[in-house]
Amino acid sequence: MAPRKSIRPYKSAAGGWGALRATGTALTEQGIALSGSTTLLRMNQPTGFDCPGCAWPDPKHTSSFEFCENGAKAVAWEATARRCMPEFFAAHTVSELEGWSDYDLEMQGRITDPMVYDRASDRYLPIDWDDAFALIGRHLNGLADPNAAEFYTSGRTSNEAAFLYQLFVREFGTNNFPDCSNMCHESTSVGLPKSLGVGKGTCLLEDFDLADAIFIFGQNPGTNSPRMMTSLHNASRRGAAIISFNPFRERALERFQAPQNPIEMVTMTSTPISSRLYQVRVGGDVAVLKGMMKVLVEADESAVAADKPHVLDWDFIHGHTQGLDAVVADLRATPWDAIERMSGLSQADITAAAEVYMRADRAILVYGMGIVQHSRGTQNVQQIANLALMRGNVGKPGAGVCPVRGHSNVQGDRTVGITETPSDEFLDRLERRFGFKPPRAHGHNVVTALEAMVRGEVKVFIAMGGNFAAAVPDWQQTQNAIRSLDLTVQISTKLNRSHLIIGREALILPCLGRTEVDNQATGPQSITVEDSMSMVHASAGQNRPASERLLSEPAIVAAMAKATLGARSVVDWDGLVADYDLIRGAIEDVLPIFQAYNARVRVPGGFHLASTARERIWMTPSGRANFLVFEGLGEDPDPGDADGLWLTTVRSHDQYNTTIYSLSDRYRGVFGQRDVLFINQREMDKRGLKADDRVDLVTQSTDGIKRAVREFRIVPYAFPDGCCAAYYPETNPLVPLYLRDPSSFTPSSKAIQIRLVRSHGHEMTAEHVVRLGV
Repeated sequence: MAPRKSIRPYKSAAGGWGALRATGTALTEQGIALSGSTTLLRMNQPTGFDCPGCAWPDPKHTSSFEFCENGAKAVAWEATARRCMPEFFAAHTVSELEGWSDYDLEMQGRITDPMVYDRASDRYLPIDWDDAFALIGRHLNGLADPNAAEFYTSGRTSNEAAFLYQLFVREFGTNNFPDCSNMCHESTSVGLPKSLGVGKGTCLLEDFDLADAIFIFGQNPGTNSPRMMTSLHNASRRGAAIISFNPFRERALERFQAPQNPIEMVTMTSTPISSRLYQVRVGGDVAVLKGMMKVLVEADESAVAADKPHVLDWDFIHGHTQGLDAVVADLRATPWDAIERMSGLSQADITAAAEVYMRADRAILVYGMGIVQHSRGTQNVQQIANLALMRGNVGKPGAGVCPVRGHSNVQGDRTVGITETPSDEFLDRLERRFGFKPPRAHGHNVVTALEAMVRGEVKVFIAMGGNFAAAVPDWQQTQNAIRSLDLTVQISTKLNRSHLIIGREALILPCLGRTEVDNQATGPQSITVEDSMSMVHASAGQNRPASERLLSEPAIVAAMAKATLGARSVVDWDGLVADYDLIRGAIEDVLPIFQAYNARVRVPGGFHLASTARERIWMTPSGRANFLVFEGLGEDPDPGDADGLWLTTVRSHDQYNTTIYSLSDRYRGVFGQRDVLFINQREMDKRGLKADDRVDLVTQSTDGIKRAVREFRIVPYAFPDGCCAAYYPETNPLVPLYLRDPSSFTPSSKAIQIRLVRSHGHEMTAEHVVRLGV
């Protein structure tokens, strides 16, 4: 039963008894109070399955309880006893289901049978697997151009499934691979190679045990990667400085009660996490970074004048980098009053943070969506690299750049070939290994795929997991474009919004989950995933599948390939699916970084994909790491409306990406509702608003299209001036398709300039109910 709608302060620490109660509630709600507990004991264990939630790495020596609250919710969500059977679809039209909330849709449980949309009855009907694959083959083979199809990938997809997927699609003839990374850490994938020569982080988990200081930018670990809290908890207790920059005073960044610490649990105590927590303005992180670098440069000059040791690591800078002079010149030209205005912090605050960095011999720079989902997200990432390079904090133990990825294998999918811009070397190896000529022209990412849909150039959309229709921006344009397609296919475990925003024909293909046994011709199979720190390890589900009619993702991909390519395919699809070792062997043949793949993945804990930057080998054209200039301080274009507010979109604590576990967000004191706007009292007073007033949020668009969401409840919250926050995906309609990073094409979901309009009794339409999940 949903809790009563209320706004009330949550005074406890993050984690602790609250996390244990939430875990128990999630298991009970899904009807697996006992069996779910047993399943959790297998999660993130060397012989168990990898968490289907976030990509935070496992420690080398696991404990009995290597899971967090949100990981437990992800398992409960997948291993639920609830079933979404053909009888459910027979009882409800698609038009009716469109009026349901996202939470209610997913609470129907695991989908048990392949389903096809029947337009005459407006219902999904059961379909045989062979007929479903034949339908896909007819549509794909009927295209005038392979580029009229889009093949989306979610971070849930294993290395094995992702490799087969890209193999099928490239043999079919296109590089159209929009994937979930395009909407989150693509700015890292594009920005870091220019700085460090590699598009991934440079840290390992053990570096957190050695760091003198940890700086966290735009990341809320207590909700988005809760197992990170163990590392931060331990670092704090041994005396490491933790400096956090976030518009919210996130509870987990303040204090944390470790559920595995019996003393804290019994005594109801907790550990302070952040030494200092600075509430930076939305879009103000680069101002902070440039301010800190400005302090470092000036302190180094003062040290030299006083005949004291350097602040900058000049041995490292001279030996490994280039471009510092241009960055220093830009910092000198950047005035402190502009830095203070853009960051929302004082010069004294930024100086204090910089002094912590200067005193630390080894520092880790952590960042999340608050850095990358901006119009200049790629350049934001590069400024974090600049700060690291100034002190030589790349390529030494206890230091590094640490982008915190989201979904559990979003990084691995990219590593094994899910990219719209494949390298010539990768394509050459693919051609040598399999004997077909893969397409060379770059394909579509998420944004360019959506633009092609809007133009009517796309006819077929196939999604390997995820909830594409809800995750994308600019719903008014994008969802209408999806409805115009000839065929949409969703490879899924549970019902979600994307099964209702469909083309003229539509399929739902139910697949195995991460927790379930995957039996193929040679016996039970394991899959592999790559975590946020480039550790690759095996995952083997042990639960009985939710339905005997489920297929694994590799089996579904192979069947689509056979139905589409037929005799012209040069790939032994049946052989690869029969034994996943053969898939891993093929990955090794195409990607030498996976040498001895099958042997190494059988070692408990797996193996590390070497990071050249971690070894201080810079895979850049110059062979050096690059300092790169960020001109000005604005992370996003400013429409210049003095009455406008910068809206940032956020997750609730009971949410993972677009999956809504409940309608509450206990750390922020929100219960039983999601249609809320967080804003401080000063901004409320300026607009004559009070708590519980209802307002419409309207984007300051520049293309003449009105984008608005309506009837949001005002919640007074300690938030920076000029800024506000609300949950996604409910506010994704406010993000224009054009508002994106021109380098990475990542939508600017963390900074949308809006204005507030007092609601005047708008009737709650079905569309509004859907968006708000109420």
